[in-house]
Amino acid sequence: MEITRARPSLYGEIAHGLGFWTDRSAVHEAAAQGRALQLQQLIEAGAAVNVVAVDSITPLHEACIQGQTQCVRLLLDAGAQVDARNIDGSTPLCDACAAGSLDCVKLLLEYGATVNPPLFTFSPLHEACMGGNSDCVQLMIDRGAFMEAHDCHYGTPLHVACARQHFDCAKVLLIAGANVNASKLHETALHHAAKTKNADLIELLVEFGGNVFARDNLSKKPIHYASVGSPSYLCLDFYEKTPLSLQQLSRVALRRALGTRARRVISELRLPKSIIRFLSYLKPLVVQL
Repeated sequence: MEITRARPSLYGEIAHGLGFWTDRSAVHEAAAQGRALQLQQLIEAGAAVNVVAVDSITPLHEACIQGQTQCVRLLLDAGAQVDARNIDGSTPLCDACAAGSLDCVKLLLEYGATVNPPLFTFSPLHEACMGGNSDCVQLMIDRGAFMEAHDCHYGTPLHVACARQHFDCAKVLLIAGANVNASKLHETALHHAAKTKNADLIELLVEFGGNVFARDNLSKKPIHYASVGSPSYLCLDFYEKTPLSLQQLSRVALRRALGTRARRVISELRLPKSIIRFLSYLKPLVVQL
């Protein structure tokens, strides 16, 4: 994902004209380029760490976009606002997740960064999925990120992961209990997988209970977005015509009932390891003779 936070905006031009914002400062430059020694000297000389540039970008945003962990720590220690928002509403945690900088994400969380922003906005978890950063996705979920957070334009994090064809991110979300059939204008993640012609994603979503018969606001099923005869079309056609096995239906039903508790509860069930692994979507144990 190309990360750019400095695009022109009406609000930016107005505020800049009124003198609220400045051009990029030396602190911004040092933070973005990872020049930790220079940044420390600037801070010791009294430079403002919360100075904002065009589009309300702070030095902390810059450091997180570039994954400059040492600079992030220096800024936070100096009083940088951990939840500062730019003109798009993105926080440094959003930027760190987008960049896939796990160390920056951990550091921001250590300093109290907000995991779940206001409703109907792009969340750090959305950003991690957009960037295909499955480690960040897992960490955000572990720290309580709301998997059904709904952005007005993009939908849920699962929608984003599938639209961007990030298989690993989608699997992490689904194993953690994300709603596979969550809809955005009646459009499900399976619709996105069909549009991107990704048969692997289609199989993954169906395995977790994705509804191949779901219709979007145009009354189209996922198969209507696949080219006739393509692997994705054949995959969806197969699932439309072939009922799931009782074994598979039972797994989907149990996990749906448990929701986000599935990962924890299933591991505690007094069942054979082979069944636990099946319910947890883990590969069967290989028995060596």
